[in-house]
Amino acid sequence: MNNFRIGYGYDSHRFEPGRRLVLGGVEFPGETGLRGHSDADALLHAVIDALLGAAAMGDIGARYPDTDLRWKDADSAALLADVARDLAAAGWSVANIDATVICERPKLRPKVDAIRARIAEILGLDASAVSVKGKTNEGMDAAGAGLGVVCHAVALLTRKEQDEH
Repeated sequence: MNNFRIGYGYDSHRFEPGRRLVLGGVEFPGETGLRGHSDADALLHAVIDALLGAAAMGDIGARYPDTDLRWKDADSAALLADVARDLAAAGWSVANIDATVICERPKLRPKVDAIRARIAEILGLDASAVSVKGKTNEGMDAAGAGLGVVCHAVALLTRKEQDEH
């Protein structure tokens, strides 16, 4: 018998000139980056929160607080790998990730396969278990006005129950 858990994650960051843009562990050269304490990879932050939420292990802010200098300019891919190790140690396996990135720029489509592959690599999954979609907000709200990026993610975890025999 398997246990299943679903988690939801959300993150958003404003653009900030002079920073590099990283989404899903993939750099977008020539694009304005995002403001944040770490590398501000809003997509990986949403995935981390979805995973932590599914396992009832807190959230990214409690685990990697922006008040702690250890996480200044941290690579979010390394943070995701750290979470993946803790999930595995607790007996959880990631079944799949489904994420949506909302922004007017950059266009995600040219890098979606690279992002899916990078997230899959970090989590030890096949890329077919990772979905990433790019959407615009049609000019509505701050993301639609081009002020930043908003990301949503859902994760499904599984854990095999131990036999009691």
